[in-house]
Amino acid sequence: MAGAKGYSSYRGRGPRWKILLAVVLVVVIAVALSVVYLGEHVVYSADGRRQIVLPWQREERDAPPDGEEEDPDQPDVSVTVQEPEEQEPREIAAGSLPAKALTAADWTAWSGETKNKDFNAVAVRLKTSNGTIYFNFTGAVSGAVETELDTASTLSALTSREGLHTIASVACLQDFKAANADVEGRGLKNTGGYIFYDGNNNLWLDPAKPSTREYVCDLAKEIAELGFDELLLTDFSYPTVGKINKINYNTDVPLANNLDLLLGDLRTALEPYDILLSVEVPEAVIAEGPDTVAGLDLNRLAIRVDRIYAATTPEKVETLSALVTQAAGAEGTAEFVPELTADSPGMTGNRLILAE
Repeated sequence: MAGAKGYSSYRGRGPRWKILLAVVLVVVIAVALSVVYLGEHVVYSADGRRQIVLPWQREERDAPPDGEEEDPDQPDVSVTVQEPEEQEPREIAAGSLPAKALTAADWTAWSGETKNKDFNAVAVRLKTSNGTIYFNFTGAVSGAVETELDTASTLSALTSREGLHTIASVACLQDFKAANADVEGRGLKNTGGYIFYDGNNNLWLDPAKPSTREYVCDLAKEIAELGFDELLLTDFSYPTVGKINKINYNTDVPLANNLDLLLGDLRTALEPYDILLSVEVPEAVIAEGPDTVAGLDLNRLAIRVDRIYAATTPEKVETLSALVTQAAGAEGTAEFVPELTADSPGMTGNRLILAE
């Protein structure tokens, strides 16, 4: 029996809208997957613009170290680190300012003089051997500080002057005021238990005493905070004139050991600051050998300080410089700086011209 007309031709055929829907779904899924894939390869250029860099467009990178996974988000950047070059010590040609509380007028007069035009450094006396201090040192004993109204601002202008190497000259252990103010804690005493007076009626600090080292280190730190480039210690020794056999040295070790201890404390105190540490010694300590009475030994000093100064004459400079370099050896970097009474146009190398 034949079926109804048209039935067999319709059976098994799906509506067209289902086919269209399936195509749309496939396209949507493909687009979504493409967006996710491409999103993983978006990078930013140096000017901030986004761009897509596919894997085959990237340069092959080094494999990560064993045990580490490579970060896919890490930009492919090659960085070259240039090591800083070691700077040679700067050659200084220094002049000296008079030992007094510095004023703007003093500096203007000194820097304006024709004879000082070739100097690239200046030495300022901030503490004298009688204990007078020419800046506002917070640890000073009563009556030790002498300043003018514009001393602080003048020192600030001096140390911030571009291209000028500034040296703070400080009488270290010869100090009448600080020793007299605290005989027990700082003063160098005689065998009778009283303060020791040397042959010139001067008083000295005892480097074997912790309070002395603390006082000197506090002074050094405040000078470094002023912005000076170099600290030059003068009177860095034990006394050598007078009845030195009457001194109570307060120690059983060589005197040079106590000076080493002081330099060690100073190095530690000045470590946070960009400042050179220098000492002045008699010429004979360089040319002839250690002075056990003073506690000075060139071989010990040359590995502990940056510069060694000594008053001398031009014709001896080369020899003394070679001796300092030899003493420094491989352990130290100390260089010699002669202290001269006059400069000349043809003179070169490190030098400090003393004030008249």
